[in-house]
Amino acid sequence: MKTVLLTLLLLCATVSLANAQSTPPQAAGPAKDPVAASARILFPRQMKNMMAAIDAMPADKFGYKPTPDQSSFGHLVVHVVEFNYNMCSKIADVPAPKADEVKETDAKEKLQAAAKASYDFCSSTLANLTDDKMGDMMDFFGRFQAPRAMAALILSSGGADHYSTAAMYLRLNGIQPPTAQPAKK
Repeated sequence: MKTVLLTLLLLCATVSLANAQSTPPQAAGPAKDPVAASARILFPRQMKNMMAAIDAMPADKFGYKPTPDQSSFGHLVVHVVEFNYNMCSKIADVPAPKADEVKETDAKEKLQAAAKASYDFCSSTLANLTDDKMGDMMDFFGRFQAPRAMAALILSSGGADHYSTAAMYLRLNGIQPPTAQPAKK
């Protein structure tokens, strides 16, 4: 099971890198801190896309659920906030800051601010990240042990998953997702 999970996460990270709009830096030799450097390349695009999706969803649609059994768009935003704090604190081996709790029923502006703060925390933790501790084994929420680098892979694959969900919710409401819009000239 662990091998399958790791394989899927590596595949997701590879696909995310292949789809990245920015070109990874070219180096003459081996990359220094390849896991941290890869996280820094992938994260800004995912942050930009998700924040644009949150901005695009009308405030009166944050309670929207495609079916009664699915989560609301507001719930997705709360999940993203919690996910960012958890994964980035694990990656950097630092405690997550104490943030105001948000609920899926909070106003769009409050959810936007919470998402922005969680992305800012991740950006700051990734900025100074090195691979020194990436091989250290750690506990993943009491479910399994894995190298710290797995948190970086989960951050990448999770960010892609969150945006794809947000894009689906936008489309179901007649809104073209940010990445599907024509490039601005």
